[in-house]
Amino acid sequence: MDFATKSRAQITAIGAYVPRRVLTNADLAKLVETNNEWIVQRTGIRERRVADKKEYTSHLCIKAVENLVRTYKKRVDDVDLIIVATTTADYPFPSTAAQVQKAFHMKQTGAIDVNATCAGFAYGLHLANGMITAGLHKKVLVIGGETLSKATDYTDRSTCILFGDGAGAVLIEKDDENPGFLASLLGTNGEGGIHLYRAGVADEMDGEKLRGNGFIVQNGREVYKWAVRTVSSGIQTVLNKANMTTANIDWFAPHSVNLRMIESICEKARMPLERTLTSVEYFGNTSSASIPLSLYLGVKEKKLEQGDTVLIYGFGGGLTHAGLIVRWGVPAIK
Repeated sequence: MDFATKSRAQITAIGAYVPRRVLTNADLAKLVETNNEWIVQRTGIRERRVADKKEYTSHLCIKAVENLVRTYKKRVDDVDLIIVATTTADYPFPSTAAQVQKAFHMKQTGAIDVNATCAGFAYGLHLANGMITAGLHKKVLVIGGETLSKATDYTDRSTCILFGDGAGAVLIEKDDENPGFLASLLGTNGEGGIHLYRAGVADEMDGEKLRGNGFIVQNGREVYKWAVRTVSSGIQTVLNKANMTTANIDWFAPHSVNLRMIESICEKARMPLERTLTSVEYFGNTSSASIPLSLYLGVKEKKLEQGDTVLIYGFGGGLTHAGLIVRWGVPAIK
C-alpha cells in the first residue's frame, strides 16, 4: 500500500539503551574455539553488550524510553498505545508493554508485545502508522528490546558470537501536515521457520525434532541465502510503491544481522554501503533492537537528519520481513 497521501503519522523522538557489560571477541575466545580475527572477518562484530543476571528486557525498554524523554523533553504519560517488539520478553505474560505502562504511569493506553523477531521493530512501525492513520490513536510508543544473551548457548560457536542485548524506542504522533510514512511492505515465509528457531512448548516442527533446549538455533547458510534474496527483492518492491529509486534514499537502515550479510544485500539491491546505518559492530545482533539502535547512532553521530528519507528493513525468524520508507521527523540531538 502506498501511504504517500494517506499516512497521518510522524516519528518525533528516539531513545536507546544498552547494558553496561561489554562482551568482547577476546572474552568469547575463552568460551569457544574462536578469535577476534575469525569473528570480525565473518561478521564484522567486535563487541556486544550483555545484561546483568537480574536485568531483563523490560528494564532495557524502560531505560530507552527514559532516554527519549530526557533527550527530547517529551511527555509519554499521555501515550495511548505501546507496542514492544521482542522475542525475549520477561514473562509469557504480563507483556513487556504492560511493564512499560506501569513504569511511566500512563493512565489510558493499550499495551501489546509483537514477536516478529528481527523484523519486529519494522512491524511495530507499520502497526503504529496504521493505528494513527485510521484515527484510532494519536500517540504511540514503538520499542524494540532484547536480552538475547539469556537465550544464547555460549558453547555454540555459530550463535554465541552474534547476539547482544539492547533496546531502542521511538515516539510516533499524529501529524496531518507532514506525515512521515511513505510506503511499506510485509512478508512471511513460514516454510523456512525450521532454519531459525527457539523451541518452546512444542519440541518438533514439521515432524523434525527441535534442538537447543530453549536456546536459539540457526542454520546460518539457509538464513543467509533467504535474507539476501528476499530483502534485495523487497527493497525494490517498497521503492516501487513509493515511486522512488535508490537515488531517492538518503539512508538505508537494515536489521544489523552481521556486516557481511548487509554487504551482500547492499550489493544485490544496489544500495550504497556508505549510506547504510548499522549497530552491529559494537552491539552485535540485537534482533528487534538493532534497527532503532542504528537509527539512534545515526542521529547521535549527526548522519541522519530531520527531513532525510530512510529505507528501514527488518528480517529474521519466522521467516518474516518488513520494509518501510519514512521521511525522518526527529530533530537533531542538541
